[in-house]
Amino acid sequence: MRRSVTYFACAGASLPAIIEGLDAACETGVLIVVGGPQYRVGSHRQFVLLARALASAGIPCMRFDYRGMGDADGAAQDFEESGADIDAAIGAFQSVMPTVRKVVLWGLCDGATAAIFAAADDPRVTAVVMANPWIRTEQGQSDALVHGYYGRRLLSVAMWKKLLRGELAVGKSVRELIGHWRTARTATASNAPEQGSLWQRARPLPERMAQALRTYRGQVLIVLSGNDLVADEFRLAAARAPLAGVLQSASIRWHEVPQATHTFSSAAWRDNVAAATIAFVGAL
Repeated sequence: MRRSVTYFACAGASLPAIIEGLDAACETGVLIVVGGPQYRVGSHRQFVLLARALASAGIPCMRFDYRGMGDADGAAQDFEESGADIDAAIGAFQSVMPTVRKVVLWGLCDGATAAIFAAADDPRVTAVVMANPWIRTEQGQSDALVHGYYGRRLLSVAMWKKLLRGELAVGKSVRELIGHWRTARTATASNAPEQGSLWQRARPLPERMAQALRTYRGQVLIVLSGNDLVADEFRLAAARAPLAGVLQSASIRWHEVPQATHTFSSAAWRDNVAAATIAFVGAL
């Protein structure tokens, strides 16, 4: 297994990337799209370990830094501004490895959202892996807190011990729960046109993700953690408009990792995700 360090240009900035599996003969390669205030290593070295697992399975993989993150030049970008970075990264990946004719974008959290936005109109992208996709709205967050977080707290032994010891502010917790319940019941709508750039913030993220999934013609794997507020919010949004109908497509597969945290913080959870990714890419 050989690796290479390369640099590529994006909007006048120099971005570093590491490619694992230079000797791999597979024509499909995986490009890791970083999520959150992260760089190419990832939480708990997840992106390093995932890239090496893929390379060991014969699948080349590249991970890189957005502008302004890690060792990259330029001003810091968030996921809503990363379209140019991803586009340039795909080009750099295929330039270093011309045998990679098909690219799979792999993203965690808002990196997953950025990945499907980028893939929607890019024929180079064969498939997308979306791990705990970020579709945050105020209503969606409250809904997830009511149905997920508070439900898990009621089943927590530690919470009941704190309650019996008088260490829990019951009144405050009840007020917070009622507040989130009211917010979750409040309907939200966008006045922005249904079509338009996926990267514009005028419409809520669930609407834009639904548009991206309707537009995209490739395969999608959705990976969800069992103990994560972001995953809870996505599950709830997936059951109602505008995502409900779109997510019934035969091109979309689901993979659950029970008990896993948002960043798959144990070796067993990371290995689970790596195995699911390798199987998904292998079946393309």
